[in-house]
Amino acid sequence: MIGRSVLFGLLVGLMSIVASAGAAERCAECVTAGAGYAPLRVPGGTPLAGYGGLQRRLLFPDLLGRYPHAFWFRPSAGEHDPVGARALVLQNRTSRVVWVTLDLIAVDRAFTRALQERLAASGTVPATLIVSASHTHSGPGAFMDSELSGLIAIDRMDSTVRDALVAGAAAAIRRADAARVPALVATTRVTAPAVTVSRIREPLDSEIVVLKVTGADGKPLALLWNFAIHGTMFPAASPQLSADVMGAASALLEQRLGAPALFVNGAVGDVSPAGHGMLALRETAAGLAAAVEAGWTQARAVPAVGLRVAQRSVALPRPAVSLKRCVGGWVPGFFAIPLFGLPAETELLAAAVGDAAWVTIPGELQTSFGLAIKREVRGLFGAVLLAGLSNDYLGYFMGPEATGSKSYVACATLYGPDAGTCLADAALDLFYRLADRPRPPGRSSPGCNAGGEAR
Repeated sequence: MIGRSVLFGLLVGLMSIVASAGAAERCAECVTAGAGYAPLRVPGGTPLAGYGGLQRRLLFPDLLGRYPHAFWFRPSAGEHDPVGARALVLQNRTSRVVWVTLDLIAVDRAFTRALQERLAASGTVPATLIVSASHTHSGPGAFMDSELSGLIAIDRMDSTVRDALVAGAAAAIRRADAARVPALVATTRVTAPAVTVSRIREPLDSEIVVLKVTGADGKPLALLWNFAIHGTMFPAASPQLSADVMGAASALLEQRLGAPALFVNGAVGDVSPAGHGMLALRETAAGLAAAVEAGWTQARAVPAVGLRVAQRSVALPRPAVSLKRCVGGWVPGFFAIPLFGLPAETELLAAAVGDAAWVTIPGELQTSFGLAIKREVRGLFGAVLLAGLSNDYLGYFMGPEATGSKSYVACATLYGPDAGTCLADAALDLFYRLADRPRPPGRSSPGCNAGGEAR
């Protein structure tokens, strides 16, 4: 007969095997996370991007080649504060998300593709890549492959500048990947101080969404915060590079937490800062950092599980510059200048981890669309992030009322007043897909008509 002690040992061993199998099954969904920072080191004299006014323009374009990296705009003169790249890598057995935030005015599809190619060439494991620009109007320019954007606010594309920016983003991603460990995640929502105003006198979204990522020991790994604000507080007359108020707030958070703080802009199409200038910038940054830090403190991190991703291509109306929205007055609404060379479609990427979910927007979405998205999916996720200015830049996406009269944001709505509704509808579909829930009947819109004009 088997002795009692031997039988007890067999039972303990069997229980251990069963427990280990259960843990292994659960950990198939467990997520590792890592974060990293790298400076964006551009050549001296790289022009600034964001403002197209005379304060930053050369009197005449540089036809004589006096400036190696500037053509339409004046060369920059050093750095007021650091501009950088911050990356967060999330991975489990089935999904991998690489999210990098850059102190830039925007990124276009060519820039995102160049970063993907750089990562592939370096042997980095393929992933769902999200590239989010902070929308600082004092970051480096001359990196987007668009003659129109170059003339208006960014300057002609310079391959040396773009290569330097891509290298900085890739370095931040590699550092984040190398730092991955089993992670805890929490998400919370806090109310921002009154630091923004509406350009169109409509309600704003005062919510800051805070994504808290720590190691299993509770040590901070990364903080990601999502809020809508234009990076126009740093003086336009300054020739120095600056990450503006978003970079200043993230720097304060990094000093306090000792981990990268990734800022992701939201539905920012009709949002401006309430103040301008250096004093207002410092006060606004301090207020935002305090609110985000309070959210970090109150959030209770739990093991990160269930990383999921989804994507959707969206057809867009044909882009055009509406003379009615740009000039106003007597101009008939059907007078428009077609724009050739701009995409006829775009792609939205969405992901979720734990109780948080996010979706990319390729430009500046009107606040009302963002609020409508959040209202509809509030029961699906604890927190929803709208990652504006991510992976591409196709201008403003304002609704019919906001584009009904002459204004800057109406003029810059190149795809017409219906494209915002289409993007919001596609974003909602992605959130329902991530939640594995059917969308209620009657909620969806017909979508964009790829053959229609942008009215």
